Amino acid sequence: MSSLSRRAFLKRLAFATDTARGGRTPHTLVCIFLRGGADTLNMVIPYANDAYYEVRPTLAIAKPGSEGRKASLKLNDFYAFHPVMKALVPFFHDGELAVVQGVGSDNTSGSHFEAQDQVEHGESFGKKLGGGWLGRHLRTRQGGMTPLSAVAIGKSLPEVLRGAPSASALTSVEEVKLTLPRGKSDSVTEALSKLYSTDIDVLGNAGKVTIDLLSKIEKVKRASPRNAGNVTYPETTFGNALREVSKLIKAEVGLEVACVDHDGWDTHFFQGAADGQQASNIEDLSNGLSALYKDIQKYKERVSIVVLTEFGRRIYENSSMGTDHGRGFALFALGGRVNGGRIFGSLPELKEQTNFFLGPSGLAVELDYRSVLSEVVRDLLGNNDIAGVFPNFKPQKIGIFHA
Repeated sequence: MSSLSRRAFLKRLAFATDTARGGRTPHTLVCIFLRGGADTLNMVIPYANDAYYEVRPTLAIAKPGSEGRKASLKLNDFYAFHPVMKALVPFFHDGELAVVQGVGSDNTSGSHFEAQDQVEHGESFGKKLGGGWLGRHLRTRQGGMTPLSAVAIGKSLPEVLRGAPSASALTSVEEVKLTLPRGKSDSVTEALSKLYSTDIDVLGNAGKVTIDLLSKIEKVKRASPRNAGNVTYPETTFGNALREVSKLIKAEVGLEVACVDHDGWDTHFFQGAADGQQASNIEDLSNGLSALYKDIQKYKERVSIVVLTEFGRRIYENSSMGTDHGRGFALFALGGRVNGGRIFGSLPELKEQTNFFLGPSGLAVELDYRSVLSEVVRDLLGNNDIAGVFPNFKPQKIGIFHA
């Protein structure tokens, strides 16, 4: 390899232009987006409200204590989880899982595309901001980035990471490797060290960071079994994505943000109740979250998982035994820093809003989604520049996380 081509190769490899964050271990946010507008009313069930059973004669989930496996799982005197969410119930009672009710945006269009973009951009309806809210967070927070500070598990970068100084889309940790020009993979440290040993002026500290991170990834690839200990991930796209997130967390590569999508929540037709289309999605979500959280127990004080969607569904079931686009939804937070065992927000009034000319109805939006995300940015990720992340927005105090 000529000197010029080698130097060009090294510059491409040193894709992190910043230095590492001074040796400080960052808090890791795993942000999960339920695409399609999840019906969280059938996930966090207000079983003590008789109106729930009146407006959902075929879709309602049975009260706790009902006979058979289709009974909901009691959380407190008002709420219960869907019966396939049993893997998450212990985390709630242990104080590590919280639910925030009545979350949503001011978007009344009912458009998946518009609502998803708005939530990912962290903006008000009709007010366009540059990039995603996590992209702005990564630009405004103190300290540099490693090449793997921000990762999306998938084939493309989601809007929420647009504008980040450095962000990568990966389908597998196996993609993080060095293949030598002759086509033969070798020891990353040995191969890369040889390539840049005479070009320290090109790579400098960024190159050293890159070598260190790639070496750690190689160790994880060799040492990490498909399932660690008693942890079994769902053999699904979602389960596989979370397994990759756990590998990055364990590799200690400076991961700050990991984004994972879970698709298929647009349940207009034959949604199902305790079984069926939505139940399958809920079970996959629940089992995947449980597996990830068990897998990273060693790191749970510095890893938090947030699950949100673009909007909820309408309160009543439609004529196709499904639910149409609505407004408010329940957001989930899981981690050692979560004030768990609680359901934040008011008890939902199960009555459709009357301003139908404004767009879709459903559960009332009591908390702007940015209020929740502001606490994520400030209290978990340590970024006090809320105005830089969510311009022209004043968040309500909720208190989801603790120091």
